[in-house]
Amino acid sequence: MKLAVITDTTAVLSEDLKKNKDLFVLNIPIAIDGVSYIEGENLTLDDFYRKMAASSELPKTSQPSLAELDELLTQLSADGYTHVIGLFLSSGISGFWQNIQFLIDEYPNLSVAFPDSKITSAPLGSMIKHIFKWLAQGNSFADILQKLAIQIEGTSAFIMVDDLNHLVKGGRLSNGSALLGNLLSIKPILHFDDEGKIVVYEKVRTEKKAIKRLVEVLEECTSDRDYEIYIIHSRAEDKAQQFYQLLEKSGHTQNLEIVTFDGVIATHLGAGAVAFGFTPIV
Repeated sequence: MKLAVITDTTAVLSEDLKKNKDLFVLNIPIAIDGVSYIEGENLTLDDFYRKMAASSELPKTSQPSLAELDELLTQLSADGYTHVIGLFLSSGISGFWQNIQFLIDEYPNLSVAFPDSKITSAPLGSMIKHIFKWLAQGNSFADILQKLAIQIEGTSAFIMVDDLNHLVKGGRLSNGSALLGNLLSIKPILHFDDEGKIVVYEKVRTEKKAIKRLVEVLEECTSDRDYEIYIIHSRAEDKAQQFYQLLEKSGHTQNLEIVTFDGVIATHLGAGAVAFGFTPIV
């Protein structure tokens, strides 16, 4: 089996993983004031936040290119790959997953699987890392997909944002929830539900209480097995460190890492968001 793995730029990937010749990453453009950018090519993360703060309109994001994926699959087939796993941002926040299903049967020389990750960011990157680990352990394609399904089922993320308008204007959260949060100074805790959509989990009165509640939720969700846990933030280092210190007191710093959201996800969460994501170790 010669396996290729395809993902998108919302996945948080280690430097070693980025060098893997069997990993392919589809770009997601970010449009700011009518100009299209690709983070890492003509836009740094610092540039993104500066441009977003200076713009009168919120940035916009596109889906990965379906044509680029189609071309890549053609090339992979020509290069002798036999199996492909495409794992992209959740179908609950992007229509890309639905749009690519027809490609599964378009390549008779490839066994293609496009599972719905129902997540993004660091947990998505963790899944990619585990796929290659399972491959190195000698697992079959079917076994890898089975382990991945278990991981997807046990993965989620909980988020606290500074400004809900980013999610509302991007169509990722209902207007009612945003209105309530902004008018009453409520800090809603959001999460990825079973369908991979971002919904309100709980409404908490203050940021301090929200962070404390996030720690409690994490403990509740990760008590049954071992998980990789990520604190993820968008220009919210102080909140991330506060979150880490609370987890340190409760003994949850094993398999714990602080990472940042990329520009695509930060477009929809805004600056000041802090989250935790967790992925079971399978």
